[in-house]
Amino acid sequence: MHASHIEGGFAEPMLDAQAAFRAVMDAMARPGTASTLAGTATPPNPLTATAATVALTLCDHDTPVWLDPALKGSAAVTAWLGFHTGAPLASTPAEAHFALVADPAALIALENFAQGSQDYPDRSATLILQVESLDGGAPLRLEGPGIETAARLAPTPMPRHFVEQWRQNSGRFPRGVDLVLAAPQALACLPRTTRISTAED
Repeated sequence: MHASHIEGGFAEPMLDAQAAFRAVMDAMARPGTASTLAGTATPPNPLTATAATVALTLCDHDTPVWLDPALKGSAAVTAWLGFHTGAPLASTPAEAHFALVADPAALIALENFAQGSQDYPDRSATLILQVESLDGGAPLRLEGPGIETAARLAPTPMPRHFVEQWRQNSGRFPRGVDLVLAAPQALACLPRTTRISTAED
């Protein structure tokens, strides 16, 4: 195996994974709030350090992972993920427990991913979107559990017609996908319970 497939994991695997897991859980509990990461992984491009850290923390041999074309086209990325997580690659979005997305603006519709069922809503997909910024895009208004009144977030880039897609996603509750927005040095989460509108609504 090529050395680049082995390098770039956590320096302190147990401690780094625990710290990253806490950051993700904190961000899920408080939608729209940025959590910073320490001890990040250093993956091959175009996978980013934040997205890779989340993947190393959440993915394992029992969680099929779907890669968008930008990531699936990189042999270095697929080999690195396989070595560090053991997660199999999902052939279709509907089979994936997690999705890694390097190009959110070109992402297929959220409804294509595993939605879970009424009895097993936890069998839905969590999408990890690589974003350039959490505050440089069109502002979104967030409401719902974990938010005192309303929160604002302005991630970029995001999927096309995101607010409308998210309204449809919320309408499938308790089914539906959850999002992790992986920005440089920070992440924010949008669980399916969060209501999202444009800041002008």
